[in-house]
Amino acid sequence: MKLFQLIPPVYAQEEWSTQDSRCLMPGTDVATIQGFECLFYNILQVIVMVAGLAFLFMFISGGFQYLMSQGDGKKTAAAQSTLTMAVVGLVGIVASFLILKLISTFTGVTNITEFVIPGGP
Repeated sequence: MKLFQLIPPVYAQEEWSTQDSRCLMPGTDVATIQGFECLFYNILQVIVMVAGLAFLFMFISGGFQYLMSQGDGKKTAAAQSTLTMAVVGLVGIVASFLILKLISTFTGVTNITEFVIPGGP
């Protein structure tokens, strides 16, 4: 089947030498204090993914609640509340990103969204 020919192979673990150089001391497999940069980056990636999935789930759930309300005032209000909270959450996430960009523009700091521990490679 052509579908399986398009899927690249997946490896269980990367080689240490191919991982981000901020996490390990150059030339060795020794973790450094700069490993917190990688930890913070990974946690932030998970938080963004969870926030996106929460928005998607709340939006779909509110839509189904609205469809299944059958004209009942309480169910319709609950569905509208769910949809409103989903949109407010999404607006909050986008607004926080835009606020960081606005601060970056006004202060001239280019790497305001990067967590860097001084003294790294």
